[in-house]
Amino acid sequence: MKLSVPGRAAAAAVIAVGGLLATTAISNATPAPKASAPQAAAAPDINVDNVKAHLADLQSVADANGGNRAHGSAGYKASIDQLKKKLDDAGFTTSVQEFTASGETGYNLIADWPGGDEGQVVMAGAHLDSVSDGPGINDNGSGSAAILETALTVAREKYEPKKHLRFAWWGAEEIGMVGSSHYVESLPSADRSKISGYLNFDMLASPNAGYFVYDDDPTIEKTFKDYYAGVNVATEPDDEGDGRSDHAPFQQAGVPVGGLFSGAETTKSAAQAEKWGGTADEAFDKCYHSSCDGESNIDAKALDRNSDAVAYAVWGLSS
Repeated sequence: MKLSVPGRAAAAAVIAVGGLLATTAISNATPAPKASAPQAAAAPDINVDNVKAHLADLQSVADANGGNRAHGSAGYKASIDQLKKKLDDAGFTTSVQEFTASGETGYNLIADWPGGDEGQVVMAGAHLDSVSDGPGINDNGSGSAAILETALTVAREKYEPKKHLRFAWWGAEEIGMVGSSHYVESLPSADRSKISGYLNFDMLASPNAGYFVYDDDPTIEKTFKDYYAGVNVATEPDDEGDGRSDHAPFQQAGVPVGGLFSGAETTKSAAQAEKWGGTADEAFDKCYHSSCDGESNIDAKALDRNSDAVAYAVWGLSS
């Protein structure tokens, strides 16, 4: 998750795209139709051990590439290549979108599951880059691994959604949501209008975890709340993360958005500790944007719950 909103505008100004960008202003985009309400919670359980294995792979990539997976680094490109192979092997149609930011080449990875109504696209995304100071296992290996395992579960289950499913891993989020902004700006307005919902997952396993749900599109918000109510976990609106991650360019383009967040550098209150466990008056993630954001910097229970919530929303909103 990026540090602050103002950096997005500054970073976006440095984009030099290899192809032509759409000229239609995002603010003037035609609003997308609302994501339809889910029918039944038919999503399978996501195996958290598989999610942890993906995190171990990302840690190994960082260890082999100077300790990080930041934009412009060999570690980030290796992360893209690693995920692409897993998705290709599972039967997804993948593409890598290039862009330039801060003088370095960046990459977005897009994976489409064949089938479903391509006039109604349910999209789940997470940023794959870390900051340069650490491996970025919670921020945002956790979101990246959760949607990766959800995508692979779609393939294993041979799921046939009514709507078209698309998964995305964004580059250069940490310098201002550059990758996701490039993707949205590059889409013709007609294609943007086909996205019935964009789900964003950034930091799902903070070690002093909270359970925050984006309070944006009501249907998507209700879907996540219904999942947590079903497992007896209270939630709060995500006020801290609003506008700080890759849902922002989609929201500005009129696409319905929603997502999950387990907290970053702010402190957990006594009331939140009583509700969720953990330690009051300590940060949700003490290793936020630091070298210690490695494999040990996760809460396994939060990772498990939030990964299941990802699948619940993907299945429910695409059925």
